Amino acid sequence: MKGKTIMVIRILVILSAAAMITYGIFRGEVSIVMNKAASICFECIGLGK
Repeated sequence: MKGKTIMVIRILVILSAAAMITYGIFRGEVSIVMNKAASICFECIGLGK
């Protein structure tokens, strides 16, 4: 019984994560995240502003 409960919780967490990722993609947040990631990366290696 305990193993089944853990499996159900894992599946629910994965499904909710997939739903949030899909929602973010449809809102157009991919470009925002990529711009911030590139900015941080360039600052770390000394090419930033």
